[in-house]
Amino acid sequence: MTNNKISIGSDHAGFKLKESIKNYLTGAGYDVKDFGTNSEESVDYPDYAKLVSKDVVKNNSRGILVCGTGIGMSMAANKINGIRAALCRNEHDAELSRKHNDANVLTLGGRITPKAKAKKIVDVWLNTPFEEGRHIQRIKKIHNLEK
Repeated sequence: MTNNKISIGSDHAGFKLKESIKNYLTGAGYDVKDFGTNSEESVDYPDYAKLVSKDVVKNNSRGILVCGTGIGMSMAANKINGIRAALCRNEHDAELSRKHNDANVLTLGGRITPKAKAKKIVDVWLNTPFEEGRHIQRIKKIHNLEK
């Protein structure tokens, strides 16, 4: 990835996994912008999906969102124009979300994804390029749905 800026956020259920991913990425030399939450006190995941997603669109970067299952964050993030959020449960999902869908936000489940597995998913997701080609037309069609 040429841009090493990553926006990250979570709700209370994803807080521990977000912190683990943030520390991992910072140690790997990424510039991580943390939008919170900053504890396991109950919060609403759409608030954090919005913050991260708006930053991703503004800076043409990538983001990672974590909630209990990753489902809610994915749904909320995909409401923001320009976001292609992918819930990835394994490395294969992460690879294809980048190759075929040019996903710019990765969502993960803090209650269901072990830390070691999450790091593998994040690595694949960050290091897999978009294939372009026939997929560009499909990405354009996704963006046309936003109009």
